[in-house]
Amino acid sequence: MKTNAELKAEAKEMLQGRWKEAVLINLIPTAITIVIALIFLILIAVPAYFIFNNSDMIQSFVDGSNVSTSADINFGGSGGPSLVGGLISTFFTVGISWTFLDVFRRQKMTIEPLKDAFKGFQAPYGIGILVIYLLTSIFTFLWSLLFVIPGIIKGYAYSQAYFIYYDDYRETGVAPGYLDSITKSRQLMDGHKGQLFILDLSFIGWHILCLFTLGIGYLWLTPYILTTKTAFYDNLKSA
Repeated sequence: MKTNAELKAEAKEMLQGRWKEAVLINLIPTAITIVIALIFLILIAVPAYFIFNNSDMIQSFVDGSNVSTSADINFGGSGGPSLVGGLISTFFTVGISWTFLDVFRRQKMTIEPLKDAFKGFQAPYGIGILVIYLLTSIFTFLWSLLFVIPGIIKGYAYSQAYFIYYDDYRETGVAPGYLDSITKSRQLMDGHKGQLFILDLSFIGWHILCLFTLGIGYLWLTPYILTTKTAFYDNLKSA
């Protein structure tokens, strides 16, 4: 297995001459994510503004005549928007990562931002992303109940499931079992979770720098990270 420095070098080599397309493919989901976030904000803020500016309704809460609790005013809570937002982000991230994997392996020579950005939503892969996302979220949550660290460890163990699902589907032409993809990821990551964790930590400086650019820097950082993790999977599988 190559070192993290070597994986980053491979990622930079793959992106050389393709940075424009890599930024554009990341720009589309970024813009859509912002729009979705604004929609959720409006759906929550407008009713809240109406309620807390209605003196009669507020008085009913004070008098106890309204049996609703503060939980009822949560409009579905933070879990719903967070789950939906995470799922949409995963569709984009996985689809883009698959595109980078094809380019990395020279099975695809050019990145087509308008088409490849939506690869994860396309048949026959979309249902696979959905089910794997739900299953890994549930498994990780259950492990997190044993304290945070087991959940983090399992998150890294399941991290390659989308790549494995994609590879198995293309090799056989038949949708692989979702649990099989997760199990294979856990087996593939045995002894390598620490390296991927350190790889993630190595980008902290870039994350801090991106914050100073008000997030604009992520248009370049995200493709760099995704390409590096693509190189990680490809090298891990062939090791």
